[in-house]
Amino acid sequence: MLTEIIAAAGVLGLLTVVPGPDMAVVTKRAVSSGWRDGLRTVGGITAGLLVWGVLTVAGLAAVLAASALAYTVVKLLGAAYLVFLGVQALVRSRKGEQPPADALGAAAAGGNPWRTGLVSNVLNPKIAVFYTGLLPTLTPRSLPSHLGMALLVLLHAALTLIWLGGYVMVLAKARAFFNKPRVRRALDRVTGVVLIGFGLKVATADS
Repeated sequence: MLTEIIAAAGVLGLLTVVPGPDMAVVTKRAVSSGWRDGLRTVGGITAGLLVWGVLTVAGLAAVLAASALAYTVVKLLGAAYLVFLGVQALVRSRKGEQPPADALGAAAAGGNPWRTGLVSNVLNPKIAVFYTGLLPTLTPRSLPSHLGMALLVLLHAALTLIWLGGYVMVLAKARAFFNKPRVRRALDRVTGVVLIGFGLKVATADS
């Protein structure tokens, strides 16, 4: 069983470090509001994974993955949210807003950071497809399926927390550089375009 868990951890680790919407959302928040809000955003993303994990173990995620209508609704909501965050970053870059103090970061950078992370992750139907399609193939055969799935969900959440949390701290070390007006405007534009790109990709993706 240990060998199977290690192999599953390797696969989940590779999938975790691939850049995606979660990393773009975390980058936007950490650079604009500081490492504390960045970590809160990571916490929201991790909570979103746990929500999907509970739905998967309960069998509800499979229903979403199998229902074209439900999948499309969640997909479009998630895409719209990512586009909204991207447009928000582009508008801020045009206005030339300065980075807010950490204590005011949540209010100035688009609301509660934990909620931002949670919503962006919960509205990503690809997680449902990932959990119902891939995780069962990685589940240790010596465990009951629901226990094995729960274990892998917790493992994925832990890897995400460690990876994105570490990424936030790296960004924090370089925040003085990112706070320079020209750099900040450029980064806002890049993250804005990236978020809009991910939103469009999510909206046009097949189930």
